[in-house]
Amino acid sequence: MFSRFVALGDSMTEGLDDADGSGGYRGWADRLAERLATINPSLGYANLAVRGRLSAQVRDGQLASALELDPDLASVVVGINDVLRPGFDAALVAGHVEAMQAALVRIGATVLTCTLPEPGPIMPIARPLGPRVLALNAELRAACKRSGALLVDLGRAPVASDPRLWSEDRLHANSAGHARIAAAMASALNLPGADLAWAQPLPPALPRRRHELVAAELAWSRRHLVPWIGRRLRGRSSGDGVVAKRPQLTPVAARTRAG
Repeated sequence: MFSRFVALGDSMTEGLDDADGSGGYRGWADRLAERLATINPSLGYANLAVRGRLSAQVRDGQLASALELDPDLASVVVGINDVLRPGFDAALVAGHVEAMQAALVRIGATVLTCTLPEPGPIMPIARPLGPRVLALNAELRAACKRSGALLVDLGRAPVASDPRLWSEDRLHANSAGHARIAAAMASALNLPGADLAWAQPLPPALPRRRHELVAAELAWSRRHLVPWIGRRLRGRSSGDGVVAKRPQLTPVAARTRAG
């Protein structure tokens, strides 16, 4: 079983918005590491992901460190920040991902990657980005076939786009969403007890009145969209000044595994 798990990526892998109760973030990668540690208590786990990173930045800033840690399991999950940028090129983004996958596979690591969920149901204003996500997902599927990476195809799992699995900002999964992603990764690895229950739909949502929907859109725009636009205009990123939360392989604490 795996003994060294290294996670690369952006805010999704860093763990936003799955609060850990101590002022930080847990996230699907932590959750997967906790599950792996129940199988191998000596597991070492590093998480190099930093919010706001583009695919090229992950390749340039995280891959070399990941290779030095010599993982036997690695994850490469990135792309949503590229989708949001002008000049988006699906083939170029997937090329960065494939290069990271291939480098990690060459040193003997099992590599996990996932596609992106459809954005429209999560964030109605993002529906025009749907074709970009579809293009990137198609490129990622092809990249995984070439590199040998394991693919968790969230883009073909309708539940991944259920707004109830996403936080208030609509860009990051909530705790329930991260738990689903971790379960999907465990299923891809055929871990003991893993199954396809992660892909099951949630119960039907209660209908919302039009005025409630309008009020929710206005509140979201004020709290999240306007500040995001402001950062873009100033050339700032949510990841400015942020460093990896687990830059070295360290054990997964028993109290964390139990949580």
